Amino acid sequence: MAEKDYIQGATGPWEIVIGMEVHAQVASKSKLFSGADTTFGAEPNHQVSLVDAAMPGMLPVINGFCVEQAVRTGLGLKAQINLHSVFDRKNYFYADLPQGYQISQYLQPVVGKGELLLDMPDGSTRMIGITRLHLEQDAGKSLHDQSPRESFIDLNRSGVALMEIVSEPDMRNSEEAGLYLKKLRTIVRYLGTCDGNMDEGSMRADVNVSVRKPGGPLGTRCEIKNVNSVRFVQQAIEYEARRQIEILEDGGKIDQETRLFDTGKGVTRSMRSKEEAHDYRYFPDPDLLPLEFEQGWVDGIKATLPELPDEKKARFIEKLGLSPYDAAVLVAEKESADFYEKVAKGRDGKLAANWVITEYFGLLNKSGQSMEDFVITAEKLGGLIDLIADNTISNRLAKDVFALMVETGKDAATIVEEKGMRQVTDTGAIEKVIDEVMAANQDKVAEYRSGKDKLFGFFVGQTMKLSGGKANPAAVNELLKKKLAG
Repeated sequence: MAEKDYIQGATGPWEIVIGMEVHAQVASKSKLFSGADTTFGAEPNHQVSLVDAAMPGMLPVINGFCVEQAVRTGLGLKAQINLHSVFDRKNYFYADLPQGYQISQYLQPVVGKGELLLDMPDGSTRMIGITRLHLEQDAGKSLHDQSPRESFIDLNRSGVALMEIVSEPDMRNSEEAGLYLKKLRTIVRYLGTCDGNMDEGSMRADVNVSVRKPGGPLGTRCEIKNVNSVRFVQQAIEYEARRQIEILEDGGKIDQETRLFDTGKGVTRSMRSKEEAHDYRYFPDPDLLPLEFEQGWVDGIKATLPELPDEKKARFIEKLGLSPYDAAVLVAEKESADFYEKVAKGRDGKLAANWVITEYFGLLNKSGQSMEDFVITAEKLGGLIDLIADNTISNRLAKDVFALMVETGKDAATIVEEKGMRQVTDTGAIEKVIDEVMAANQDKVAEYRSGKDKLFGFFVGQTMKLSGGKANPAAVNELLKKKLAG
């Protein structure tokens, strides 16, 4: 294990062991067992069918599209698709769970073991195991801020289809946990199986944290429920690991429990003792037949999968010559990868990547706009890169052109012509500028010729400045070397 994977306590190093259960809302217009709408932001209790409200005599009917989305996600995680799976009843009572049980899966889930590859900042990779993916219905929502004395119930989310994606306890620090959640979000968004909007509750993470002495047996874990951002997941892990270490070093023991993360105070606090599986009294739901798939049906879904982030990253590195870091940045969002591919088509892949990552993303973030609304299209950025490639403008001058493109909405070629920004490649004209610079700085010419080679950069800068940035940098360098050599 790397040193960063340990936390130093009063009694020496401790190792954190992290697993995650991510609830990803299935991208579907209707719920898992009813035809009720799933659109976000509706008035409370306006998207509730009789099935969702658990009215007597109402029977669930499986939404086949949600099942297909779960299988699609499993294939994207390179997981085993189980041709036979069963829905169970998970029995517990909450005020916002009208049936008194949740329809879920337990011993026979739709998706079995898979894997997810993390791209670490140092360029290495780390494989995290996926235990299973199962389908289940969401509960409603208890509202405690509407009245000082009463709690209200909103059943709009009741019955919404969730994929619970359970990882192996393979993560060892908060950084890996953050990268895991980001990568999982990227994959489901590429697949179109979940929109990944954590601020709308479409993705929520239950984080299991325990600590142990390096190489020792697994410690008692605590589960931190319903964390809704990558940053909060990382903060919760850091706090919880420290809390457990302090208890153990003081001679105490960790109680297995469910905890909540207080985002305002940055602390976890106890919610309830952690239930075991037998506490839920799982049994097969008598109203739902087992799911039975044909392998050919699964293969048909697999054939429709898009190119996923890992494969796209490998292609960008191999075919377009990108560094692993640049490729990882570009594939993190499908929209970014698609934009880059349009810009790079028929052009230098590295040059295109530099402009997309540094200049384009920089001004896009500054604008606060979406890629769809931003004034610079892939075609416009590609046109600018073409002017660099054919030496119409220098890379430095192109940055000024790009700023004017954002400001005016005009394309690069129009701006270059209107502003007279075309690069000077005429060696005679450049020599004339160099002569002026040398004449104005004869003392520095003498210093350079006496051995102060570092002054060369000064002469380059002065020449570019006097030419208004239009002189071809390669020609400037070549001619300066000759003239300064005397």
